[in-house]
Amino acid sequence: MPVSGPLVTTQWLAAALSDPTLRVLDATVFLHANPNGVGYIPESGHARWAAAHIPGAQFVDLITAFSDPHSAVRFTMPAAARFGELAGGLGVGNDSTIVIYSSGSPMWATRLWWMFRSVGLDNCAVLDGGLAKWQREERAVTTAVPQFPAVPLRVAPRPALWADRRDVLAAMDDAAVCTINALSPSVYSGEQNTYGRAGHIPGSRNVFYHDLLHAADETWHRPEQLRPLFEAVGAYARPRVICYCGGGISATMDALALVLTGHPDIAVYDGSMMEWVADPALPLSLGMDA
Repeated sequence: MPVSGPLVTTQWLAAALSDPTLRVLDATVFLHANPNGVGYIPESGHARWAAAHIPGAQFVDLITAFSDPHSAVRFTMPAAARFGELAGGLGVGNDSTIVIYSSGSPMWATRLWWMFRSVGLDNCAVLDGGLAKWQREERAVTTAVPQFPAVPLRVAPRPALWADRRDVLAAMDDAAVCTINALSPSVYSGEQNTYGRAGHIPGSRNVFYHDLLHAADETWHRPEQLRPLFEAVGAYARPRVICYCGGGISATMDALALVLTGHPDIAVYDGSMMEWVADPALPLSLGMDA
């Protein structure tokens, strides 16, 4: 059953649960403010998944298993071949229909969705409204642990979907690239110092990831409502967009919104602020101006 875009509804997923090609993945991580310094302390969502999950849903560990163990920055994308091995171990094959959700923020679901896109798997979508909407509608949940045999997964890496700090440095002087910060205005401006050095990458503009969702139920705004947010920062006037945040997670929410609204060339800066602020030679700007 192919998906028609980067989002599927709870109604769509409920109708698809019996499809043998369906693989549902729970990507939940919880972030807690670090009481002893900057940044956040991640907590695995495994216990939340074990307590209740959508039937057939498998848990994906984005903190350790699905992160590059050799990176100095948490959560970075593992090598494409390794990602393929891990996903294949969950029974995800090239003919699978993949639906991803998370509890709490959808940023973890969009992160895994972007990872799949970056290795060439497009029949993949995020559940709009996540587990919270599914449960509000009193749809079935379970504690049963699904078992799918491992399958070979052929990956077709798309390196252009990722940016590194050299790309971001070059973009600062490149009128063809729009760099977008997905963090809150207070973090973007430097009013709130979350990552050790305050401010934002010079030239980048701010589209707060939370503004992409309806406040009442955290479902996504429609494309015609999302587009003006990105028009305001010049995203469609430039052929390429680089999205970043604190650690390459909430940036994928901006990336999904840009896909929804038709931008053809989007990358996520995987290291984001966690990598950028670690190098005191890299510049930062304060205030709400780019």
